[in-house]
Amino acid sequence: MATQGNSSLYTIDAGILKTDACVVLVKTEWNAPIVDALEEGCKRVFEQYKVQYQTLIVPGAVELPFAIKRHWTRTHAQGGPDAFIALGCVIKGDTPHFDYVCDTVTQGVLQLNLSLPVPTIFGVLTVNTEVQARERIGGVHGHKGEEAAITAIKMINS
Repeated sequence: MATQGNSSLYTIDAGILKTDACVVLVKTEWNAPIVDALEEGCKRVFEQYKVQYQTLIVPGAVELPFAIKRHWTRTHAQGGPDAFIALGCVIKGDTPHFDYVCDTVTQGVLQLNLSLPVPTIFGVLTVNTEVQARERIGGVHGHKGEEAAITAIKMINS
């Protein structure tokens, strides 16, 4: 999903969409303007397809997998959500911290996808600069929040 040329991603032809679908967005406080824009992109798609959603907020990207797992544990007996989307933005700095955070959150989301019965969509931008992040929230690289929401809908209905 690195380029905007993946036009088939935006086509939802999964037949009848689940009418009571619910997605939980789990977003970070770090880089809030970027992450808020990712969330807004998700919301636009969910409103278009009448998907229910709620948002949880965590301090940073490393906390995303824990919050998702805890929410599932607390809610699955009552039905739980049909999918999760992890939203964040990690911008490279001068230390190896970037690499550790990116690896940790990536592996955490992978483990959730292997252990939970519902999908967890990776909506975390891992970029070198803020300019690159802005290019991915409606700029030359499309809108990764919208793409994450479309991916969740497709996975719910697959």
